[in-house]
Amino acid sequence: MRVDVFSTKPYDREFLTLLAQGSGLDFRFHEARLSKETVAIAHGAKVVCAFVNDDLGAGVIGSLAAMGVAMIALRCAGYNHVDLIAARDAGIKVARVPAYSPHAVAEHAVALILTLNRKTHRAFNRVREGNFALDGLMGFDMHDKVVGIVGTGLIGRVLARIMSGFGCKVLAFDPQPNAECKSLGVIYVPMDELLKRSNIITLHCPLTPATHHLINDDAIAAMKHGVMLINTSRGAVIDTRAVILGLKSGRIGALGLDVYEEEGDLFFEDLSGSYIPDDIFARLLTFPNVLITGHQGFFTQEALTAIATTTVANVVAFAREGVPMHPVAYPA
Repeated sequence: MRVDVFSTKPYDREFLTLLAQGSGLDFRFHEARLSKETVAIAHGAKVVCAFVNDDLGAGVIGSLAAMGVAMIALRCAGYNHVDLIAARDAGIKVARVPAYSPHAVAEHAVALILTLNRKTHRAFNRVREGNFALDGLMGFDMHDKVVGIVGTGLIGRVLARIMSGFGCKVLAFDPQPNAECKSLGVIYVPMDELLKRSNIITLHCPLTPATHHLINDDAIAAMKHGVMLINTSRGAVIDTRAVILGLKSGRIGALGLDVYEEEGDLFFEDLSGSYIPDDIFARLLTFPNVLITGHQGFFTQEALTAIATTTVANVVAFAREGVPMHPVAYPA
């Protein structure tokens, strides 16, 4: 069975090729993102393997169906970029990787927190220039600080364990409280109370209509002055314009992002020889208390192995039984 992989990077080729040995699958790798302009590349494929910033809207799905593509295998957990109604109507199965390494993303969130707090990124550059002054590098003890976790799924639970280990007081908001978190001493509170009490707020919720721009002007106004805000979930959970205003006012004292709501034209590409076309993103980079990484929270050996393993298993199950191992349910 031919599988066309879009948005391919060297590591995708390496891990998928390794984990597909003996599966009988014929992987074809394409560096191009899947879009209306590139969809014709998949002519002859039965499965298209896509990533977070590929276009899987109704137009692309219609073209895939017309070419005989029968399955979309996502190399990610989120599927908000897939028009599931169009896939359902076209008879295309959609599969995802529901979990790969919650430790990878949770630990990356901690890296953002510690870097912003102790300013090790700025200290690194200073020391390389022979500047050993400590002015401007003061942080705070993590111990006894209040950390608010929005979303206590697999990633949020791992983060709760780590923050508890630091001696933090952990609050959480989730419509479905988790018993493991409660056993750690995590206290579930309403969202407005979490915003009001937390020194650090970290987001680990999926992107849904209910969470789109969850962090907006009103939410920021309810936060403690100088709060640290971390987002490793989905970019559009945050209203970027509102966050910029929060940074300018000092309400947000530090911002760490691994995702961005308009990241599709930026992340996973090398623009160092060009320019950043997004003026709002460029504005974020002017703040000394903002730290942005390019959607690398998932980027560990363990996570990439798990992603490739599950992706191959999804396609093999579909080839043998007509149903992937981890299908995405169509809307009712």
